Amino acid sequence: MNRTCFLLCLFTLLMSVCSGENDVRSITPVVKPGIDVLLERNFDLVNGKHIGLITNATGITRDFRSTIDVLYETPNVQLTALFGPEHGVRGDIEAGQLVPRYTDERTDVTVFSLYGKTRKPTPDMLSDVDVLIYDIQDIGSRAYTFIYTMALGMQAAQEKGIPFIVLDRPNPLGGIRVEGNVLDPAFSSFIGLYPIPYIYGMTVGELAQLFNHEFGINCELHVVPMAGWRRDMLFEDTGLIWVPTSPHVPHASVAFFVATTGCLGELHTVSEGVGYTSPFEIIGAPWINSRQLADNLNARQLPGVYFRPMSFRPYYLTWADQQCKGVQIHIADYNTFQPAATQIHILDAIQHLYPERKILQTDRTSMFDKANGTDRIRLELEKGTPATEIIQSWQPALQHFLTIRKKYLLYD
Repeated sequence: MNRTCFLLCLFTLLMSVCSGENDVRSITPVVKPGIDVLLERNFDLVNGKHIGLITNATGITRDFRSTIDVLYETPNVQLTALFGPEHGVRGDIEAGQLVPRYTDERTDVTVFSLYGKTRKPTPDMLSDVDVLIYDIQDIGSRAYTFIYTMALGMQAAQEKGIPFIVLDRPNPLGGIRVEGNVLDPAFSSFIGLYPIPYIYGMTVGELAQLFNHEFGINCELHVVPMAGWRRDMLFEDTGLIWVPTSPHVPHASVAFFVATTGCLGELHTVSEGVGYTSPFEIIGAPWINSRQLADNLNARQLPGVYFRPMSFRPYYLTWADQQCKGVQIHIADYNTFQPAATQIHILDAIQHLYPERKILQTDRTSMFDKANGTDRIRLELEKGTPATEIIQSWQPALQHFLTIRKKYLLYD
């Protein structure tokens, strides 16, 4: 390339940057989340109403405006109450901090916490609410509490006799993948309230319909669907920006790793990378042989994944400040990768290679069972049942769920 041509190319590049062609603000997402569709097409649902809004920092329009601010500034509606899960409605409350009630600085609207002792809006909280709206980004796996905050909000709306509106958002795992065991109701908890699979392949709007009809909530439910979303989309395909759903889910791709190692992390016997720079992406402990574990897992030829031996030193939580050895999980093909099955294989490999470590026998056993929605996985692993047999045992209940699920799907 000669000098004149080079300078011309450089000038063209600089002009495109200056004109905004490469500015994220000039990129139009291909998907409109429910909040945008509500304002454009479904405003009659809220016109003239006093609104209670269950949301957090992930509730934004596709041009990055907070759902709180948009509804507060919209004529003919009055935002009268805000409800926030852990971290508050703006994401500015420290993890684990219990703040039962405070005032939102920007709008002067009262914020009620749904994290801690109160997880369901009370009649007093709903005293000046005509319609309750939910707008929170999900991560697609069962042991994440926001979908149960939604369910409890639906129950509260039904009890007061007011409508409940779900502003739909993408499932970052897509809408096709359905995997894992169906929860045993005996293990129902706030990290697994209803008998659904570990990975359900539904949006929050679709889940709300299923919860409402299959589990007897029976509220007046309205789902405002997204525009432009398809079941085969991963989050990066939507063009939307990802707002961290919690501090350890900083990017949309992390949702896949949460679904792969989240239950294992409940044991606190092996680090799943929470406390290091790659939350949920790595598995390790001081007593693991990196190459041995990587070779064992790679020999299983699990679809869409490769395990790389590595070492790391967590900054906090499990094995903090100790040199750990283990593997990093590399997803090579998101379409064939099976997070729930991969998690069982990881547990099986560690249990097989290091039986003397008794990783499943810990004071965290009950939390592990709740996250899994059963104690059968733990008991079968302790007995030495092969991972393939455990995974196969899921199939009858999973097939039954798939039949039920079809009735509530909103997108192709």
